[in-house]
Amino acid sequence: MHHVHRYGRRAVRLRLRPHVPAPEPAIRSDATVGLGGDRRRAAQGRFGTWRVTTPLNNVKGAEVTGPYAVIKTAGPARLAITDRGITFATNGRRGVRIDFRTPVPGIDPLRLIKHPELTVTVEDCERLATLLSSGTH
Repeated sequence: MHHVHRYGRRAVRLRLRPHVPAPEPAIRSDATVGLGGDRRRAAQGRFGTWRVTTPLNNVKGAEVTGPYAVIKTAGPARLAITDRGITFATNGRRGVRIDFRTPVPGIDPLRLIKHPELTVTVEDCERLATLLSSGTH
């Protein structure tokens, strides 16, 4: 029997004025990462209206990365022009870069752009990276 591991996203709000302290991190309810225990055995990422789903055997590896520049994490899902990677980030501290054997769709509704990697900012980066890199999928 497989377990489903879910990781909520940690979000930080940007300061509007330099003298106002930033609030504590908040959880976005529309941003999750799941490792499926269902019959599909899939890795799934959701960030608002954006979705990435791939079989676990398409995950080549995962690595904890960061910190990131605010320009790379503020706002909606991001497409990297240099390598077509997609980022679902809610903070600039740390995240997990998930590498795929076969690129997957995610950023565009027509699913024409394929991404070789997905970076997500989750609460427990080490655990997600370990689960994805464990070789059990």
